[in-house]
Amino acid sequence: MANKFSKLRQQMSPESQARADAKAQAILAEMPLNELRQARGLSQKMLADVLNVQQPAIAKMEKRTDMYLSTLRSHIEAMGGQLEIVARFPDGAVRINNFAELGGKETAPLDT
Repeated sequence: MANKFSKLRQQMSPESQARADAKAQAILAEMPLNELRQARGLSQKMLADVLNVQQPAIAKMEKRTDMYLSTLRSHIEAMGGQLEIVARFPDGAVRINNFAELGGKETAPLDT
């Protein structure tokens, strides 16, 4: 008989639970577009309807490794998010704001 995850988790030490939480957050912090869409509970068809395109266009876009920022921005916004372009350097992070006008929306200050 399989054990419930919550029961197994309760048996873990607090340190192990913290390590597992940190690892889960790291995995969730980076993911391809198709996994992000799925994590947001959206199908390709649902997203296609929001963007007024056919479902195959979503499938094709999710496989691309190179695309226009405006395309990526609309994809992210259709999922309810906001795209930010950030350059990270050893001495800090800088939000690149050239692209803010593309969407016509202001962005909040970057937390560093």
